[in-house]
Amino acid sequence: MSGSLVVLVPPSEGKEPGGSQVRKSGAFDGPLRGARREVLREVSTLLTTDDETQLERVLGVRGPLMVRARQAMNAVVAGRSPLLPAWQRYSGVVWTHLDPTSLRPNERRRLLVPSGLYGVNTGEDLISDYRLKMNISLGSLGRLDAFWRSQLTDVLGDYLHGKTVINLLPNEHAAAIDVAGLATVTKFVVVSFVQSSGGRASGHAAKAVKGVLARQLIREGVDVLQNFRWEGWRTRQSATSWEVLAPK
Repeated sequence: MSGSLVVLVPPSEGKEPGGSQVRKSGAFDGPLRGARREVLREVSTLLTTDDETQLERVLGVRGPLMVRARQAMNAVVAGRSPLLPAWQRYSGVVWTHLDPTSLRPNERRRLLVPSGLYGVNTGEDLISDYRLKMNISLGSLGRLDAFWRSQLTDVLGDYLHGKTVINLLPNEHAAAIDVAGLATVTKFVVVSFVQSSGGRASGHAAKAVKGVLARQLIREGVDVLQNFRWEGWRTRQSATSWEVLAPK
């Protein structure tokens, strides 16, 4: 059962630098090549602006971090950015607790990661060191989440046909996934992370438990949701989805 299960997880703002110039095709490089070129054209234009406020908004950084962000994105646009597998590139809390080094390559391929630059990639696909928010407008493309949503529906429909998909995405990245449009070809299971008193759970602990849950789902399958427990967090089923409750 776990082999037919795919888990949607967010990218991380924290990224490891460096990588290799060796290129090899990723799962979505072919079908999304044109859309990715459109994004890169708009990013190239953006990088020539003197409007620092606009750059901060689109890239999601400011101050000293902006220097690295601009260097990284200039390298991406020029086609000379070193590459790392996504599971090595992403270094935030979710990915640290997901512990991808303990997963096999075929398991990491069942991690799908939406992003403003790539649209979507698997945990094994090679990606650049980059900065680009999903929930922003980018030149003539408009809102990136809406742009990618229109591009991803057919591509993911083919890729996910007959599979069970666990959605662990925050709103920013979930907006790029047309769940209703994909419902005819795949089963979506939405998981929310909430406070025991109500409201969305956020912060370091919520990201950590998301990574732990993602790893267990990939290794053991959807039945993990029935009895998941971790450091006081626990699951419960609602009428239409699953919730992961924070400790009281």
